[in-house]
Amino acid sequence: MKIQRTPTLRRMPTYLHKLYLMRQEGKTYASCTDLAKYMNIDLIVTRKDIAMTGLAGHRHYGYKIDELIDAILRYIGWAQTLPATLIGAGALGSALLGYTDFTTYNLRIESVFDINPAKIGTQIHGHTVQDMAAIEERLRNAPPKIAILCVSNTAAQQVADTVIKLGIRYIWNFANVCLTVPENVIVQREVIAGGFAVLAAKIKAAESGGMTAEE
Repeated sequence: MKIQRTPTLRRMPTYLHKLYLMRQEGKTYASCTDLAKYMNIDLIVTRKDIAMTGLAGHRHYGYKIDELIDAILRYIGWAQTLPATLIGAGALGSALLGYTDFTTYNLRIESVFDINPAKIGTQIHGHTVQDMAAIEERLRNAPPKIAILCVSNTAAQQVADTVIKLGIRYIWNFANVCLTVPENVIVQREVIAGGFAVLAAKIKAAESGGMTAEE
């Protein structure tokens, strides 16, 4: 599925982070200039991004921070709680369970599953790890909206097939494989190595004089 204005969507969480900081500092208004300076991007980019939310600013003041936060949450789709199950409580899965900002974004991880006997029954950041063999029984009657896959590349497709059979249509896949899914299932694939590849390419280019490190 292609989403229009994907770069804008990727910037929105950083805008939110800055707005939350400003609210904690007791400020009530924020301008596009504030946000653009924080992200070190052109002002026109931020103005276009914020315009996509449909929120009108206040002359000479900018935007009310509370109103802008709500507008961004609605624009992204974070205004409602998104329940999820996380499968794979290894190093990456455990790290995601400890990422407290998910609550800010209205992602609620309701259940955690793993196949490792050493993990099953243990507590990770307040979540009890359940046996993957019982996932169909546990989630059959009330499947969450999202499945977060933090499993090995070899297990990813099988796990995806399992959650799809349970009626879960949205998958956040951290395995470095392209899943085969029905047309009505949406997969967001996160390749951590891809970000590192971009950083490595920037380092190579910067050190060879081909570009600046900031590009």
